[in-house]
Amino acid sequence: MVQFKQTSGNEKNKEVKEQILSAARILFAEKGYEGTTVRQICQEAEVSLALVSYHFGGKENVFFQLFEPIRQLFLNMKYDLTDPLDALKNFCKQFIIFRNEEHELIAILQQELVMNSPRLEMLTDVFLPSWEQLRVILQECQDKKVIGFPSVDVSLNFIMGTLMHSHNNAFLNRTQSELSPEQVADLAVRFIINGLQAAKE
Repeated sequence: MVQFKQTSGNEKNKEVKEQILSAARILFAEKGYEGTTVRQICQEAEVSLALVSYHFGGKENVFFQLFEPIRQLFLNMKYDLTDPLDALKNFCKQFIIFRNEEHELIAILQQELVMNSPRLEMLTDVFLPSWEQLRVILQECQDKKVIGFPSVDVSLNFIMGTLMHSHNNAFLNRTQSELSPEQVADLAVRFIINGLQAAKE
């Protein structure tokens, strides 16, 4: 006799929430927060309109829930500051690989930053941990004189701008890269380290 797997209520709820979040991530990256409606999210997710309210309470909560992977990434990132240059390289490489995997989330964050969105204040737990981690690493690099640069703040902005730039933008990147995400990350790390060294000259 064939045994059919029964889907529990909790599993079904989790599946529906994931469908909604996946649809919202695609639409927010493509159309922006203001250009996306709850109805569009539900159509993309193939769920009823009431389920967004039931699971999230509205579009804004869907938006904030999207960034949980970024929160978890930086919450779990640990670096050995006895070798700050290696910590800097590891930070940059992990960020770029994550950006490649979650390019839609990074695109949404970039939109929010460019527009100086009213939601930015509520995204401090998404933005600030990565900036603060990088600031600590750069300060340690400067204090231990392993790499020279005139300003931690300027270097921080320079590095984060490089890390957040998307290679997935079809308008700017007309040809498909033959490099793996790891190779792209290695190139970016070399670019950043060389840029910091040039800044001290």
